[in-house]
Amino acid sequence: METPKVKFLIIRLSSIGDIVLTTPVVRALKQQVDGAEIHYLVKPQFKNILASNPYINKIHEYTTHRETKTLLKQELFDYVIDLHNNFRTKRLKNSIKVLDFTVDKINFKKFLLTRFKINRLPDVHIVDRYLDTLKVFDVKNDSQGLDYFYSKQSEKDFEVLPLHDKYISLAIGGQHYTKQMPIDLLGKLCSFIDRPIVLLGGRDDVENGNLIVESSLNKNITNFCGKVSLDVSALIIKNSVLLITHDTGLMHIGAAFKKTIFSIWGNTVPDFGMYPYMADKNSEIFQVEGLKCRPCSKIGYKNCPKTHFKCMREQDIRLIANKSQIVFDKNDKDLL
Repeated sequence: METPKVKFLIIRLSSIGDIVLTTPVVRALKQQVDGAEIHYLVKPQFKNILASNPYINKIHEYTTHRETKTLLKQELFDYVIDLHNNFRTKRLKNSIKVLDFTVDKINFKKFLLTRFKINRLPDVHIVDRYLDTLKVFDVKNDSQGLDYFYSKQSEKDFEVLPLHDKYISLAIGGQHYTKQMPIDLLGKLCSFIDRPIVLLGGRDDVENGNLIVESSLNKNITNFCGKVSLDVSALIIKNSVLLITHDTGLMHIGAAFKKTIFSIWGNTVPDFGMYPYMADKNSEIFQVEGLKCRPCSKIGYKNCPKTHFKCMREQDIRLIANKSQIVFDKNDKDLL
């Protein structure tokens, strides 16, 4: 007898890192629930992140509420797994009237930490909180970490890139200014690293990438900001010795490949539960300890509310550079 289908709709509308962090849920449902058919609702600009994922049967694009509601009602889902949990997704769930299981965003506890510096946050990664929504289906964490699947075309595009055999990836961007190390410090960091470096970022990071190349004493820097797709950026990270990154989407893509990650934290903190998940054991977190103003936001700001920006300005870039070179050189020895 054929196993009856069970149609799941997973909702996570944005953004890069948050979507990558949901991939263990996608895989676990597909592999552990008999007959599971996985659909995923996402904003159109993030659809490509999931396009090559073999565990997803169908991707739906969120456009307007009316159009999306009509589209989803036709699918006759059995269950909705809401991993976004905002006003928009609540309104949508009320419209399609399907039994849903929703992640607890623990926003009040985050508020206590950002506003009053009272830390009541559980020591639980967001991935595990996502997986908690599946308990009723007897789904377990398979401990395989995150997934990132890229297209065949991106592999071809990567193969023709002018790259060194060994290099360090440096993701210079971030969704908010207060998550990013200032450009002058990134230039100095690159100067202290006497190894090949590849700069990664979006179109908004092109000019900053150029400034880093121009200001740095390291002449082995290649700026790919805004010049390659997200899939190709992922492949650059996958094939690098080390990823240095802010708290951003490329950090989670690096974790999907189990890379050694040096994550640099500004106004946000790992305590929010979104640090690199199951990255290489040699990964490190760099943050300025003891600042009374930190964290100032669970997301970020266009400018430092205190104007001094100590959470980034006081980063020990020489330490980051020295440890980066140690990882690079150790990789060289391991290949001998």
